[in-house]
Amino acid sequence: MASLTRWRPFFICNLFKPTASYSCLHRRHRHDHVVSARRSALLDRVLRVDHAGEVGADMIYAGQLAVLGNSKVGPVIQEMRDQEVHHRVTFERLIRQHRARPTVLLPLWNVAGFCLGAATALLGSRAAMACTVAVEETIGQHYNNQIREIMEQHPGEPEFKELLHTIKQFRDEELEHLETGIEYEAELAPAYKALKAVIQTGCKGAIWISEKI
Repeated sequence: MASLTRWRPFFICNLFKPTASYSCLHRRHRHDHVVSARRSALLDRVLRVDHAGEVGADMIYAGQLAVLGNSKVGPVIQEMRDQEVHHRVTFERLIRQHRARPTVLLPLWNVAGFCLGAATALLGSRAAMACTVAVEETIGQHYNNQIREIMEQHPGEPEFKELLHTIKQFRDEELEHLETGIEYEAELAPAYKALKAVIQTGCKGAIWISEKI
C-alpha cells in the first residue's frame, strides 16, 4: 500500500502531461492555420486589386469610345474593350467563387477610368493610344509581380491553379494592347513621355490603394 501511495503522484502527473505527439499535432495545426490565413489573404488581395484594375481599364476604353467611337481607331478600341469586359466578368466570378471582398473604391475607379479615357481621346487618337500604352504596361508589370509571388509562396497549389492561368492569359492580352498602342503611333502623341509618366503614377497609386481597401 505504501508503494502504491508513493507512486500515485507520478501516475497522476503523467496522466495529464501532454505527450510529444499531442504537442506536435498542436504545432502542426497552428502552422496549417497560419498558412491557410496567409493563403486566404493573398487570394483576397489579388482578386480585389485585379478586379479593380479591370474595371478601370474597361471604363478607360468606354471613355475613349465615347469620343473616338466613330473614328478609324474606333473598331480597334472596341476590340480591346471587349477583352477588358471579359477580364472584368472573369474576376467578378472569381471574387464570388472565393468570397473575396471587392475594393470599396469601385465607384471612384469607374468614374476616374471613364474620365481618363475621354480626356486622352479628346487630345487625339495618338494620346488615347499613349494612355493605352501607359496603362497596359503598368498592368503587365503588376501581373508579372503577382505571378512570381504566387509561384514562390504557393507553388502547385490547386487553389491557385485557375487564378495563375487566368493572370498569365490576361497579362499576355494586356501586353498585346500595349503593342497595338505603339502600332497606332502612341509614341508620337504630344508630350508622350510626360503623359505616360503621369498616367503610370496614377495607375500605381490605384493599384496600391486597391490592394489595401
